[in-house]
Order: sequence, then C-alpha cells, then structure tokens
Amino acid sequence: MRTIMTATLVLAMAGLAATARADGPAGETCAAGLTSDGKAIFAVVTATNPTSETVKSVVEYQTRALAMDGKIGRDDARENAMAAGACMKARLQ
Repeated sequence: MRTIMTATLVLAMAGLAATARADGPAGETCAAGLTSDGKAIFAVVTATNPTSETVKSVVEYQTRALAMDGKIGRDDARENAMAAGACMKARLQ
C-alpha cells in the first residue's frame, strides 16, 4: 500500500512540475503545492543553492538533518523529500 501511495505521489509531483513549467518559475510553483514539511525541505535546500548534479545528495542530507532535529515528521520524511526534490529539479531546469 505504501509503495502505491509513493508512486502516486511521485506521478502527481511530476504532473505538477510539468504544469508549472508552462507558466513562471517552475520550482516555486511546484513548491506551493507541497506539504508544510515539504516546503521546509524545499526552503532549506534552496538556501544551500545546489546544482543539478548535487541536488539529490543535498535533499537527502537536509531532510535527514531536519527529521533528526524534530523540525519535520520522520514518518513522511521520505515522501516529502521526494516531492521537494522534484520541485528543486524543476527549479534548476
């Protein structure tokens, strides 16, 4: 069940990113649809100014740090990181 939910989330975020490219800054538009934890991840990752080559490792590192500090929920950290990462990739394109 969790795999189906994750796959659905990834497909939904891909759809949002594709839609966002049509009008304005893709990453910011995509990020507007994130959960509060997803927005927190996106904000921290954006502040580090990653490149398209480093975005995956930066998202992983920052998500882990936020979860360990209790700033985001651990239960949904992976899903939120995947969604925030998709928005970051859109932002970098």
